[in-house]
Amino acid sequence: MTTKNSTAILPPIRVQDFDEQLRSLISTTYRWAATHWLQLIVAIAVASALVVAMHFVRRLARKYCAHPSLSRRWGAIVARAMVATGNTFMVIAAVKLVSAANFTDTPQDVRATINFIWILTAGYQGAIWAREIIIGAIEYRTADEHYSGEAIGSAMGIIRILVGFAVFAIAAIVVLDNLGVNVTGLIAGLGVGGIAIGLAAQGIFADLFAALAIIFDRPFRRGDAISYDKSSGTVEAIGLKSTRIRGVTGEERIVANKQLLEKEIINNTQRDYRRIVFTLGLVQWTPIETLEALPTMIKEVVEARGMTFVRAGFTTFGASSYDFDVEFDSPSAAFQEFYDARHTVGLAIIRCLNEAGISLAYPTQTSFTAAPDGEMVLPYAAADAHPATEKPEPAPVHVPANRQGTGATPSDSAVDGDSGHS
Repeated sequence: MTTKNSTAILPPIRVQDFDEQLRSLISTTYRWAATHWLQLIVAIAVASALVVAMHFVRRLARKYCAHPSLSRRWGAIVARAMVATGNTFMVIAAVKLVSAANFTDTPQDVRATINFIWILTAGYQGAIWAREIIIGAIEYRTADEHYSGEAIGSAMGIIRILVGFAVFAIAAIVVLDNLGVNVTGLIAGLGVGGIAIGLAAQGIFADLFAALAIIFDRPFRRGDAISYDKSSGTVEAIGLKSTRIRGVTGEERIVANKQLLEKEIINNTQRDYRRIVFTLGLVQWTPIETLEALPTMIKEVVEARGMTFVRAGFTTFGASSYDFDVEFDSPSAAFQEFYDARHTVGLAIIRCLNEAGISLAYPTQTSFTAAPDGEMVLPYAAADAHPATEKPEPAPVHVPANRQGTGATPSDSAVDGDSGHS
């Protein structure tokens, strides 16, 4: 008596002898061919026509890839995959199409054999197509003049191996599954092995995929001037593991691709312009009329130097100035032109302010002295009483009698003695 949880014991599967199966297949095919020879001739003619048509398509794809102006397009990737189509696949595909029509009353054994061979051939050919399309897409992205000669271009062999291993492994699993094999254990084993390899080389794979992300997404290319984190420089090479950047002060910086993509990247080469901002601090006794006319004056100065004026106006009350902001754009993204524009316009603004009699403020501080009664007095003696060319006479010092001989200096005693004799 069995329960619901019990497992049914299947009878052992009987495996026939290979020679017996082969003889049975040959005998069935011979009897079928003898009785359906006319349908077979038509089927062979149709299959031959299909093979010829596929050969013609492959020839057109080869010519498309060889054309100089067309080989740089995305269509060349598909054409390249079609060129990799094998003759065996063409023949089996034609036989499969003809047998699927079933106008020849194909026996079950023959149809099963054709289906078995078709699964193997289609799985292999599909893996080749997938590999060629993926490799072609990567080569298309790396064929740009900014990427030529870089490590990513010379490492296509490694990428081809990795891509080929992945697509053929997937194709093998799909073929086995279509043949009725239980691939659950195989997939689990491959998953565990993949996790182990990924954990062991996660740093290398992270930088490798980051390099591919740079190639496909193109946040920057070789020769671009970029700013990242607190550094800036020009990209010299993009490798599989790292990117080499020449700093503005001449040093070469080697940054891991993963670490570089995790930061905010400013691509200065892709700018249409560079914005320059000046802050002018005017003295606080500048007339209000002058302050109102200042933006127009600045605009004329900026546009006269070929720059694009953006805005100018009062921003805030400084500690010792009225602050105005001036914003304008240099005509290009080149740093040297930006630097020269900042210098030229800056000097022109200074010249304009000097001609208009407008003074720029600088930090100032005034000290006040209080008398014993709290009244504010000047921190120095009256200048009119003692000209700068004459040394004023020292005022007489009177020392109290109760302090004579205790702490008085010799000069104090002499003055006091002179006063006694007078």
